[in-house]
Amino acid sequence: MSFANPHDLALAPKLAAREADWRIGPVVYQVMVDRFAPSRDLEAKRALYAAPRTLHPWSSTPKRGKLLPEQGLWTHELDFWGGDLDSLASKLDYIKALDVDVLYLGPIHDAFTNHKYDANDYFKVSPEYGTRDDVKKLATGLHDKGMRLVLDGVLNHMGRNSPQFQDALKNPNSPYRDWYFIGPEYKMGYRGWWDIANLPDVKWETPAVQARLYGDPDSVIQGWLRDGVDGWRLDVAYDIGFKFLGDATKAAHQAKPGSLMLGEIYNYPEQWLGPMDGMLNITAGEVIYELVDGKVSGRQAASILERMVTDSDYEGLLRSWIVLDNHDRPRLANRLPDAKARRMAQILQFTLPGSPNLYYGVEVGLEGADDPMNRAPMDWSKANDSNAEFVWLRQLTRLRKEMRALRIGEFRRLDTETLLAFTRYTDKVGELAVVLVNPTDAPVSEFLSVRDSKLMNNEALKDVFTGYQTRVRAGLIRVEVPANTALVLRPVLQDPTKEYTAYKRVQ
Repeated sequence: MSFANPHDLALAPKLAAREADWRIGPVVYQVMVDRFAPSRDLEAKRALYAAPRTLHPWSSTPKRGKLLPEQGLWTHELDFWGGDLDSLASKLDYIKALDVDVLYLGPIHDAFTNHKYDANDYFKVSPEYGTRDDVKKLATGLHDKGMRLVLDGVLNHMGRNSPQFQDALKNPNSPYRDWYFIGPEYKMGYRGWWDIANLPDVKWETPAVQARLYGDPDSVIQGWLRDGVDGWRLDVAYDIGFKFLGDATKAAHQAKPGSLMLGEIYNYPEQWLGPMDGMLNITAGEVIYELVDGKVSGRQAASILERMVTDSDYEGLLRSWIVLDNHDRPRLANRLPDAKARRMAQILQFTLPGSPNLYYGVEVGLEGADDPMNRAPMDWSKANDSNAEFVWLRQLTRLRKEMRALRIGEFRRLDTETLLAFTRYTDKVGELAVVLVNPTDAPVSEFLSVRDSKLMNNEALKDVFTGYQTRVRAGLIRVEVPANTALVLRPVLQDPTKEYTAYKRVQ
């Protein structure tokens, strides 16, 4: 017998649709292929790393290099560690054991640098990484384990060495001339992204470019989706603009219904979640850092987050990825060296609407400041239960799997004086999550309304991490939150010492 109330019955279909959409609420794991797993046959491809490239031992760490004027590159952009798609595929059981749902690869297309943000050919895989068939095999391996594959599409600009650009630059009558911004009005003779010589901007306004990138059935976006890839994260999507992002997303969905088109967008989410399925939610990440750094109060942080939720398409937010660190930002261990601060930040990353975007190595406490130090090779010696960071991250990913509300639930801000407080809820009271964060250096006691009609009077809420409990009084609670601590409270539906439960006729 169902004890659902009218509110539950109205919400249930929306939740069911979210649960059926793999793009909503997954745990995302980001890797840089060159740095994730050592090659199983390095000697066979050693010639690919000839000068000016340098192949480094796996145990060494990246260091900032010097500028190579002729190449328009820094030497650290040509430093390699030898990882490839085959070695990555050998680690799928490890990734699955982290309760990861989506594997997101940094750029893999043919390019001169290690980071591959300077693509020469979008239809080929860089030889150091493998082949297009290796990507197909990786996608199949992930699907067999219940995971998905997302590629990084660097389509706003290409590499200066790409054959099309070189032909366009040298030949005024080149068929590719209108693929780029070339002319005497540009200091370099062409326009580069951020005026970087190695990254000529691609002219999306040109119909032939639109066809090649996303419009044709064998285009970049559609072709890789048909190969088994499940989605794209588009680099610097804010530069591509609303119109072309919308057109590319429609094309992707036509090629593969239910595929993901997600943008690297540093802007406020509101208007970007129509053209695209989701985005990197940098706004949420910045609020998290300001909060744990003590630069904004819990109350103000809650206000900003609430406004972001109400302003934006909520389904789009649920399909967005919350980023704390990645290849462009200092690693979490460097950004927040204090363990309590890191834990507060990560709890928010895992409980706010959206998906946690985990940068490889965060689970072992991998360190690294700015680029290139934040792109160190994975330290496999630390990936075990003797490492507190590893145990903690697995606790968070398991919690995400167990708590449906954190993946697909609604968001509601709770009024407080000092704490950041909100709930994630579904149509079932037992799935409620009450998130409380005290970013101050002193314990905080607060009295607040949980704003949930199904919470029974005098019944307990219990923290999933510490076991701390408080009792509900007429929908209200008093909480004691230690300094620099985040709690996630859940209803205790059945007291193990009693046969009676007040929740017997409440769903």
